[in-house]
Amino acid sequence: MTDILILTHTDHCTPGYLREVLDARALDYRVLRVDRGELLGVDLDRPKAVAIMGGAMSVNDPLPWLVDEIAALRHFIRRDIPLIGHCLGGQLLAKALGAQVHTMAHQEVGWQRQQQTPQAQGSPWLAHLPGEFELFEWHGDTFELPAGAQHLLANEWCQNQAFSWGDKLLAVQAHPEMTEPLVDLWLTEAGHLLDDSQASQQSQAFIRQDLSVRVAALNQVAAGFYQHWLRLAFD
Repeated sequence: MTDILILTHTDHCTPGYLREVLDARALDYRVLRVDRGELLGVDLDRPKAVAIMGGAMSVNDPLPWLVDEIAALRHFIRRDIPLIGHCLGGQLLAKALGAQVHTMAHQEVGWQRQQQTPQAQGSPWLAHLPGEFELFEWHGDTFELPAGAQHLLANEWCQNQAFSWGDKLLAVQAHPEMTEPLVDLWLTEAGHLLDDSQASQQSQAFIRQDLSVRVAALNQVAAGFYQHWLRLAFD
C-alpha cells in the first residue's frame, strides 16, 4: 500500500496530468477503480494524500459503491489528510461534508473562464494564479458549499466552481487533470453529445482550437494545485 491513493470511477476519467506530476517526482502511488470494488479492504489509515477523479455518474445515483466511497472520504476528512477532488470527485467531497449536489439547468463543457471570488483572497491553493484564468469543464451537476467552506472560484455558468475546507481539502468542479490525449479521447467518445447551440457548451472544433497551448496553460494551473497538495502531505 502506497502513501498516495488515486480514486477513479470510469475508464476515461484517468489521473491524466496528475500521473505525470507524480511520475516526474518519482513518487509511488496506487490507482483504484472504486466502481469495481477495489476500495474495499484498503487500509484507510495508511494514505497520506488522496485524489478523487471524475466520472459520468452522479453522486446521487443509487450505486452501493458510492456509499462506500463517501464513507471512506469521511474517514479521510476525519484524519485531516490532503484531499483533492476533480469534478465528480469534488462533488463527492461536498456530499461527504454534508452539502447538496444537484443537476444544473444546463451542461458546462469546454474551456471556461474562472474568476477568483472575494473569499479566495490569501488561499494557498490559488497563490500561483491570476484573478481570472481558464479551466476545462464537462459537467451537468454542481455542488452547494459545505458549512465552513471557503468559496474560491465562480463563473457565469456555475457559481460554485471550487471550494476549500479546512487547510487540506480542495474540491473543483472542473478537470485540471486534462492532457491532449485525454481531451481527444473524450471528444472522440462523447463529442456527439455536445450541443453548441447552448452558450454554456463549446463545439468540438472550438475545444480543439489551440489545444496544445491551452493544455500547457492548464497543466500550469494543475501543477500549482498538485504541488500544494503534495507539500501538505510530505513537507
